[in-house]
Amino acid sequence: MYRKETDAIMDVESYHLNFVTEEYGEDGILKKFGIKYPDNFNFGYDIIDKFAELEPDRRALWWVDLEGNEKLLTFGDLSRLSNKAANMFTDMGIKKGDCVMLVLKRHYQFWYALYALIKIGAIAIPATHLLTPKDFTYRFNAANVKAVIATHAGKVGQYIEEAEKLADHDIDCNFMVNGCRDGWIDFDEEIEKYPDTMERIDTKADELFLMYFTSGTTGYPKMAVHDHTIALAQIQTAKHWHKVDPNGIHLTISDTGWAKAAWGKIYGQIAMGTCNFVYDFDKFIPDNMLRIIEKYKITTLCAPPTMFRFFIAEGLEKYDLSSLKYCNIAGEALSAEVFNKWYEYTGLKLMEGFGQSESTCLIGNIIGMEPKPGSMGKPTPLYEVDLVDSEGNSVPPGVVGEIVVKGEYCKTPGLFRGYYKSKELTDKVWYDGYYHTGDTAKRDEDGYYWYVGRNDDVIKSSGYRIGPFEVESVLVTHPAVLECAVTGAPHPIRGEVVKATIVLAKGYEPSEELKVEIQNHVKRNTAPYKYPRVVEFVDELPKTVSGKIRRTEIRKHDFDGAKK
Repeated sequence: MYRKETDAIMDVESYHLNFVTEEYGEDGILKKFGIKYPDNFNFGYDIIDKFAELEPDRRALWWVDLEGNEKLLTFGDLSRLSNKAANMFTDMGIKKGDCVMLVLKRHYQFWYALYALIKIGAIAIPATHLLTPKDFTYRFNAANVKAVIATHAGKVGQYIEEAEKLADHDIDCNFMVNGCRDGWIDFDEEIEKYPDTMERIDTKADELFLMYFTSGTTGYPKMAVHDHTIALAQIQTAKHWHKVDPNGIHLTISDTGWAKAAWGKIYGQIAMGTCNFVYDFDKFIPDNMLRIIEKYKITTLCAPPTMFRFFIAEGLEKYDLSSLKYCNIAGEALSAEVFNKWYEYTGLKLMEGFGQSESTCLIGNIIGMEPKPGSMGKPTPLYEVDLVDSEGNSVPPGVVGEIVVKGEYCKTPGLFRGYYKSKELTDKVWYDGYYHTGDTAKRDEDGYYWYVGRNDDVIKSSGYRIGPFEVESVLVTHPAVLECAVTGAPHPIRGEVVKATIVLAKGYEPSEELKVEIQNHVKRNTAPYKYPRVVEFVDELPKTVSGKIRRTEIRKHDFDGAKK
């Protein structure tokens, strides 16, 4: 399974053959990826500790902050520190099945705190530091959170304390890293009191260990829960989509509070033995990130398309990016312009992928495939993916359908175990032998998938079904457009028309002339019926706490206004 650069990697390969099987076609492209695992598989013991046994000095995590402070953790370090943290947690009363929230930004402590929770069988809930007291309160109540491990930075501690006063139960213990507050346990100081060895605690592969609050466009976030097999399923993500090099340095630009971190720097990449690079920053500044890539010679990189747009705008010619060997994108539409400009400068093709907090990479451009700019790629070998209509029938090429994954509920590695404590919500997406993603796409004659939008985001105008991403991906190629959201706006004749809500780039001012110019730009670059008949310039777009645009808020404002 691994490239055989070292004896240790060969030993780990032999060990992991019990877990993973692969099958390749004559073209060298992976056709099938299967997972075999023991009933008691646990990532903390069977990956972290195994690597520590075979090659304790292998680099696992390389952390750098804004001030240039660095910390390099080996697999031996992660094993010892996670043991110490596990002993500390159990001594504080945290046990198997307890829900523990981690609000740790990109701090290196996140990794061994998480692996410690995995070892004791607790359910980890990564969360963003951008949450408000109201957000924390909802999460504490919904998941019956027992303990919190949080950063000292900003107002996180204050907001958590405010939320705990409003919660319907007591939080048993609060840990804080990189500083402390009255009433909190100093994580960094307390952990040193505990031994760095421990006896294996009995856990099962099909037990819950990870929860993400999904930041949907409507309603309160749902709680997607996973069992231990997602950690193994992410090997496919790391090896066949990210193409990480066991002797390289991988950077996924994501806060640990988001599921994208689980995709990019917690499980699969660690299992592949690569060094995970972590840049602990607060605000994304393209120049800083490009200098980090240059200085630390990052070999594989994963980021959303927006960041690549900013990289290009910064001027790639100013940086030496020759260390990069492979680049991936996910999370939003990719324009051909960004794809081509990045390729022109670096010689690297941006390999797009698609998945959710509820899954690993479902669709992607994996190793050996030729990407089509703007396409998500093809179903990854771990899953049986299809597009279906409202009656559950598979749709032909060129027809929009919902992305579904064939599988047995709770029996498909990498797919979530449902929404925590909500059979009703789970049954809405798991039925008829499929997981229904709620996302729509088209499939071309070559089998490539093209994202259209969420089911509730699709615009129906004059008989057309128009996906917002199709229009947004064109809008962002106009130099005046920094950010945009495309929604349906009410119209007395057409029912709905396409509306573009736009944040302008620096140097541009709203005007009727600019509006017409942008509309014509869309007409020239996609089917004319998709052009935005309504254009509104705004200072900022409404977003969820995770940074996703709340199209539903824009729609509600427009439709409520039409009723008056």
